[in-house]
Parts: sequence; C-alpha cells; structure tokens
Amino acid sequence: MSETGRQYAANYRKPPVHTRFKKGQSGNPRGRPAKNLPALLAAALNEKVTVTENGKRRQVTKREAVIAQLVNKSASAELRATKMLIDMLRDIEKKAEPAATAKSPFTPTDKAVMQQLIARLRRDMCSGCPWAARRGISSFETPAGRAPQPFEASLCEAPQDEDVS
Repeated sequence: MSETGRQYAANYRKPPVHTRFKKGQSGNPRGRPAKNLPALLAAALNEKVTVTENGKRRQVTKREAVIAQLVNKSASAELRATKMLIDMLRDIEKKAEPAATAKSPFTPTDKAVMQQLIARLRRDMCSGCPWAARRGISSFETPAGRAPQPFEASLCEAPQDEDVS
C-alpha cells in the first residue's frame, strides 16, 4: 500500500505527507543569494572596530571611523580630503533638495474640497457671524425678513480666501 493511502505517525525523518516537497520541486527555489558589490560594501562598513580617542577605547562602525578620519584630515588642511568632503556634502544636499522644495502638501483636489468646506461653513454659520451682525441681520432673519433656509447663499459679504494652503 502506498504512503498516501495509509495513516502513519509523523515521526523523526517521516514528515506528514501533505507537508513534503512535491516531485520535481526544489527545497530552495531561489537558490543561494548572490553577493553583489553594494551588499558586500554595506556589510564591510557596518563591522565594528575598536578606536582610541582621548585615551579611551570604544567600538564604532568602520563607516563612522572613515568619516571621522575624513573630517579630521580635512580640518588639518589636506586638500584631497577637503575636496572629497565637499563633494559628499553636495551629493547629500542634492538628494535632500527635492524634499525641501515641496510647495504645498495639498493637491488641487484637496484645495477644491477645502474651499467647498469653507463656503459651506460660512453659509451655515452666517447668521451668527460678525459681518451679519454689523449689517443688522438677526440670527433668525435674512435681509428679506424671512427665516434662513439650510444651504442658502451667504447672507453676509465675508472675505473670500483665494488660496488655501
């Protein structure tokens, strides 16, 4: 009788039939991960080294040690180190520039929704607003002497904001 037709206890070296690899299926379909240059470089720069500063020993990553040495050499007027440091700073500023130049977090659709919301609030609250009070409009009357209707056009001439941002 085949193993699929009978029940047996799942023991050492006998996994349940439904969890076994199917015929022709590999146990590691993607294979061994390839080691590329950026991954190798990042792994090497994240290794810890022991440095001595001002008589004290401490552990820092190689990345931190390289940057500290570059800055120290640049400060001691070594031209090559200064040029490398300035180039690195320019690259960092270029990458950070697009985020800093973002004009407004609102899209044109957001602005339209905000303008509609402001108009509705002005319309609904107009009877109690200061502009209506200055014009002598009571809270229960419109200029025509009738009770205000919901979503009625604005009773007062409130200033309109063109740009909502």
